[in-house]
Amino acid sequence: MRIGIVCYPTFGGSGVVATELGLALAEKGHVVHFITYDRPVRLPHALANVFYHEVRVSDYPLFDYQPYELVLSSRLVDVVKHEKLDLLHVHYAIPHASAAWMAQQILATHGVRIPFITTLHGTDITLVGRDASFEPVITFAIERSNGVTAVSESLKRDTYEHFPVKRDIRVIPNFIRLDRYTGLKTESLRHRFAPNGEKLLVHVSNFRPVKRVEDLVRAFLIVRERLPAKLLLIGDGPDRAKIETLCRATDCETITFLGKMTAPEEVVANCDLFMLASETESFGLAALEAMACGVPVVSTNTGGTPEVNTDGVSGLLNAVGDVEGMARNAIDILSDEGTLARYRVGALQEAARFNVDRVLPLYESLYEEVLADMNGK
Repeated sequence: MRIGIVCYPTFGGSGVVATELGLALAEKGHVVHFITYDRPVRLPHALANVFYHEVRVSDYPLFDYQPYELVLSSRLVDVVKHEKLDLLHVHYAIPHASAAWMAQQILATHGVRIPFITTLHGTDITLVGRDASFEPVITFAIERSNGVTAVSESLKRDTYEHFPVKRDIRVIPNFIRLDRYTGLKTESLRHRFAPNGEKLLVHVSNFRPVKRVEDLVRAFLIVRERLPAKLLLIGDGPDRAKIETLCRATDCETITFLGKMTAPEEVVANCDLFMLASETESFGLAALEAMACGVPVVSTNTGGTPEVNTDGVSGLLNAVGDVEGMARNAIDILSDEGTLARYRVGALQEAARFNVDRVLPLYESLYEEVLADMNGK
């Protein structure tokens, strides 16, 4: 099968999952073409069956805002025709789904029929999608997609709640490749951050308000009063300056900002606990990646996170904003080595539910269904 994948090429979860999906498909013999404005950060060079097509927007003085959606549609038409693609899989509703529909209509005038599948990842529905100015376009693009998936049951419910969508949405969760997360522990890295045997807590995000990083910092300050601990903050974003100010007002020596990392799992694997205080998560990919490293998770119980982090098995859940509860949960896991070891095992077991070998066949089955449906018309 020849598949075109459209995604954002950044560190965000949707781009990471889309890239890993393409790589897994290529390993099974499918031919995969990535179509986006920059090379995806997780996409290696010179791989068999994998190709990258840049979407380049010219800078015309006439436009205050460059028409990326139109250029993307034209690029899709070009790639589909000349690479003879069988199917398009677009990740994130805006603007990829509407661009795919436009390309589909143009290709039809050339006698080319190609279906497209839209995968909803989260903020395209729960944040951007709540802007009333986007609602008609998002609803139209979802309804016109030949197949629609959501990464969690929570996101599926949110889509039906916020949009007048009538069609079926199939839940296919995000996934990881467990082998990517094995063998990452190193004594030298552990000693670098915890030279005196402190417990290492870690958080990875884009530091947006919805992540509520301040809550987990305040929870860590409580944990630090009960046992020797350090906190590593990986990522960057609009709230970073505010969090840095908070940390400097308390104690910088036990909190370290590591900034953006292309492979955060190399640090996470050497930690004892992953913390996630988000107001909402459509899935919680960062938490799943920590679990794949054998690191238990203390997280909020909102959105799709409880579908990933099983309370009492891979970690513990608490209500949004419950800083003291988050600290208490962290202390319960970290203060006893036997308890920590049990949660490490549980984290790995739960992560295995989302391994690529379980999730990839769900996408392949959907591809076959959509193609059969279009060919049967």
